[in-house]
Amino acid sequence: MKFIYGKQDFQTLERGEENCFLMTNGLGGFSSLTMTGSCSRNDHAVLMACMHAPNNRVNMIHRLEEMLCMGEEKIHISSQRFADGSAEEGFLYQTRFSYEDYPQFSYLIKGVEIMRTLVVKQGENTVGISYEIKNRSDKAVTLFVYPHLQFVPKGALLSKEQSFTVEGRKISANGKQLYCETNGEFSELPLRFFDNLYYAYDACDGRRETGCTAVNHRVRLTVSAGQTDTLSIVYGVMKELPSVEEMLACMKQRRRALERQAGFADETAKTLAVNADQFISYRASTAKQTILAGFPFFEDWGRDTMIAIQGLCLATRRYEEAESILKTFLAYCKKGLMPNLFPEGKEAPGYNTVDASLLFILAVYEYYKRTRDIAFVKSAYGTMAEIIEWYKKGTDFGIGMDTDGLIFAGKDLDQVTWMDVRVGDILPTPRHGKPVEINAYWYNVLRIMEEFQKLCPAQKADKEKVAGAGSAVTVQEWDYGRLADLVKESFAKFWNEETGCLKDVLSGTKADLQIRCNQIWAVSLPFSVLSPERESQVVETVFRKLYTPYGLRTLDPADGEFCPVYGGEQLKRDLAYHQGTVWVFPLGGYYLAYLKVHGYSEEAKMYVKEQLASITAALREGCIGQLPEIYDGANPVSSKGCFAQAWSVGEMLRVYDVLREEV
Repeated sequence: MKFIYGKQDFQTLERGEENCFLMTNGLGGFSSLTMTGSCSRNDHAVLMACMHAPNNRVNMIHRLEEMLCMGEEKIHISSQRFADGSAEEGFLYQTRFSYEDYPQFSYLIKGVEIMRTLVVKQGENTVGISYEIKNRSDKAVTLFVYPHLQFVPKGALLSKEQSFTVEGRKISANGKQLYCETNGEFSELPLRFFDNLYYAYDACDGRRETGCTAVNHRVRLTVSAGQTDTLSIVYGVMKELPSVEEMLACMKQRRRALERQAGFADETAKTLAVNADQFISYRASTAKQTILAGFPFFEDWGRDTMIAIQGLCLATRRYEEAESILKTFLAYCKKGLMPNLFPEGKEAPGYNTVDASLLFILAVYEYYKRTRDIAFVKSAYGTMAEIIEWYKKGTDFGIGMDTDGLIFAGKDLDQVTWMDVRVGDILPTPRHGKPVEINAYWYNVLRIMEEFQKLCPAQKADKEKVAGAGSAVTVQEWDYGRLADLVKESFAKFWNEETGCLKDVLSGTKADLQIRCNQIWAVSLPFSVLSPERESQVVETVFRKLYTPYGLRTLDPADGEFCPVYGGEQLKRDLAYHQGTVWVFPLGGYYLAYLKVHGYSEEAKMYVKEQLASITAALREGCIGQLPEIYDGANPVSSKGCFAQAWSVGEMLRVYDVLREEV
């Protein structure tokens, strides 16, 4: 899908900063700017390199200042807002922005047409920039490009004490090197600092709203009257650099291959399937693949990965990547828990999640259904059995099974479900007790293990399973079916006859009766823990109370704790995060549940397809071709939080997969 924006879309610089693009390199690095080429966030960058995949990111080239000289006249084609209210206003000459495989910016300045193209190299910290200059004026013109550098960790502020050196075409600073190849004239300049960049999208969220850059060189190209020429510049952290042409060809080839592999006919599904690749990254510490939760803020988290993998990898038929990711988690299971944060350097993994382990088993099940890879199931069986055993006997973070077969989780200040915000000693969404979706997952994994137990007879003997340093558990052979029957019987405690839906948690507090989106997964999962009648009631209540075309509200607007707007300083944002804010990813569960309760009829499929038109529209807003993390709860019109979120894309791909029409 090719996205095209014209002058009406950037009538002002403020409007032009509403949308941005994203290209990633499969290492955790990326390139992202607004569609006017400006930085509206400190996390924007022409080249955000990743020195140790996937989270050691360094903002190398923050922005590009570009100036066209026509005789004595000097005209900026770059755009950027500054803290003193001034701006570079290249957007006034911009005629078009387009994005399909890479971004292209078109300009018209007094008879001179310029097209700027950016591209990154997969598997490398390399960015290519080209300027096709068609000079139809009656005089020679010179384009000057001034890269604004930072060489600081993502989100850090450049200090004016930082030194930069130029040696040939190698730029060094802060222990990092950046090499340049160009067909233009490369010139070293006296070092200058620019400390008044203004970040409108950080300002509205209470983040640092100004930034600093350094300039120590420029590249230029002169084009005679009536002539056409192209200025090519490549920057990278390695000495040997590819050409821009090679990078463009590789990008197109890779994306077309991903499109063919996914096999969708629907144009929106094709776009999401190809852009799903932007979240899949190499992890150096495991030497395997991982999934980054969201750009520009998040890293690879266990819970997000296990939710996103079904759409990003399985719905797109990327089974090798799925297996690699699942194997990564197998290696780090401890006391029945999958890591929520992976280790970096000497740091230990973080395990503060109740759902990642259960979601892991669900992901293995979906992987098996598609691949019939029984060898992988057998290799994972012992760990999956261990997870059940630890949950049954009790493990860290207050996670364990009660006598009624239901799982309880959370204690003190530990927030272990996906609604995990903690602000000091404040838990805005306390869910200690028995969360509804966790117990729906629990029932499903028991049914899955009942099936896997039949497939893996060689793994049935009792054994001592070591689950990390200083912890071990004897894995018993459970009658998973009988335990599942008990869970299903006890799950009836969640039913609220008055509201016709499920309680959010069993805790004996007012939180139990809050109407939240978590109940939808009790319907959408493969094994039904509710009767068909109650499943239908849940779907209808969720629609009436929580549904929007862009996601599900996390809390009923009629609830006194409902927060209609997400924004402001971090405390204000955190207090609103799960208190009504619209999240995109539960919408996938809603549509899957809707299709299920309507028997996957053609009428139901047509209805869902019609509703998905809003998702197609959403791809034009915020990060172009991507789906965001969240929207405001009251009026979800503009994306907030991460501008590109893995599980948002993954869950919508699962819906398109069910609705799939083959190419």
